[in-house]
Amino acid sequence: MNTVEEFNMEDDLTPQRIVEELDKYIIGQQKAKRAVAIALRNRYRRKRLSEDLREEVIPKNILMIGPTGVGKTEIARRIAQLVKAPFLKVEATKFTEVGYVGRDVDSMIRDLVQTAVRMVESEKIEEVRARAEEIAIERIVDRLMPRRSRRSVQSGTPFERLFRALYEEEYKEEEEDTSLAAKERRERERRMREKLMERVRSGTMDDEKIEIEVEQSGPPMPFVQVFGPQGMEEMGLDLPDMLRGMMGGRRRTTQVTIREAKQILTQEAARELIDREQVVSEAIRRAEESGIIFIDELDKIAGREQGYGPDVSREGVQRDLLPIIEGSTVMTKFGAVRTNHILFIAAGAFHVSKPSDLIPELQGRLPTRVELDSLSEQDFVRILTEPQNALVKQYKALLATEGVQLEFTDDAIREIAAIAAQVNSTSENIGARRLHTVMERVLEDISFRASELAGQTVTITAEYVRERLADVLRSEDLSRYIL
Repeated sequence: MNTVEEFNMEDDLTPQRIVEELDKYIIGQQKAKRAVAIALRNRYRRKRLSEDLREEVIPKNILMIGPTGVGKTEIARRIAQLVKAPFLKVEATKFTEVGYVGRDVDSMIRDLVQTAVRMVESEKIEEVRARAEEIAIERIVDRLMPRRSRRSVQSGTPFERLFRALYEEEYKEEEEDTSLAAKERRERERRMREKLMERVRSGTMDDEKIEIEVEQSGPPMPFVQVFGPQGMEEMGLDLPDMLRGMMGGRRRTTQVTIREAKQILTQEAARELIDREQVVSEAIRRAEESGIIFIDELDKIAGREQGYGPDVSREGVQRDLLPIIEGSTVMTKFGAVRTNHILFIAAGAFHVSKPSDLIPELQGRLPTRVELDSLSEQDFVRILTEPQNALVKQYKALLATEGVQLEFTDDAIREIAAIAAQVNSTSENIGARRLHTVMERVLEDISFRASELAGQTVTITAEYVRERLADVLRSEDLSRYIL
């Protein structure tokens, strides 16, 4: 996607429109939605500035404060999908200070670029897919109709041997090296090739077996610890690609159906058609200009150090985050990446610690703060029914695949929401994730016997919900473990 196309797409993404799109999947949390919508729109506004001023405008990074399960991650993920931006979710607790064993904070930038490369490569492959499919069909036909001098009739799969035997039968007559005979031979070969290409293209031969050559794939290379300028870094050494570049890729012959061969050879041809350098260049540009990194559990690294204990590097991780969020250059295997304009969205529950426990410098790098509300029983009712990916819709679709028509009464939905809210209030509050636990418990028996219930309509009522959860709710200690 070029810059002009991005502008055309983003013209319609006003803050109001962004909030409307988020409302399709996330219930409530209007303050958080407005904050991310403004941050996203500011990116569009920045692109329209003059070049000298554009570099001076930095993103207003966001700190979301709220309990688990209220939509913090989902808001960031949906925003990235909305604008087709490279998106990465990391947990602050996974990182360690430089000098300690573990992942350093630079690895999040390397992972973001890797995500961007896969995204751009997928788009480029789609652009050339039509041409790649034609190349794949031609290669399949080449395998089915090889030149007689290159391949024996006795080799290949039974289908290939039969086809080549029929092909050879047409040329049993004495070959004369005359222009007329050569012309007739080429014409017959052309007609047969066209007929075969049409059969392969239409799919009438998809179940036949064929031998093709594919790249030899070895076991994945492990991640290794290497000592770099910034300390211990976890980097994947891409040795297979390096060796292929120096010596050429190894190939092996495998037997597959023609349907599988079309998929394999189409993918291979598409990778040959796209410009790898252009893919990497575009991926780095997107990561720098449109990348979004969501740093979860930031509250777990808040707090001042005592100088000893297992969490001695927490403040060190905060210090290492500073240059990344403020703007620095990180070296990756694809090249140097500037983090100046990457949008960082940090989040945490902050039950034990509070945002002021973060070091002052990091607080200053997260100027926009929004507090997300805990979810109420009424919110749970809306979450179960309103979003496009609502849980009730998901379970109906899942059981419909086995011929079971699942229906929920309004009372049943309210009862499920009430039980989820009750358990959240009496035990650990895990937000909307509690609904998954309750729904699984309610529908456990129906899901288990779905094949026996095929063709029937099953109605979930409030009485059925209470019946399924009665034993669990009766014992508060048991509900802590099961719900």
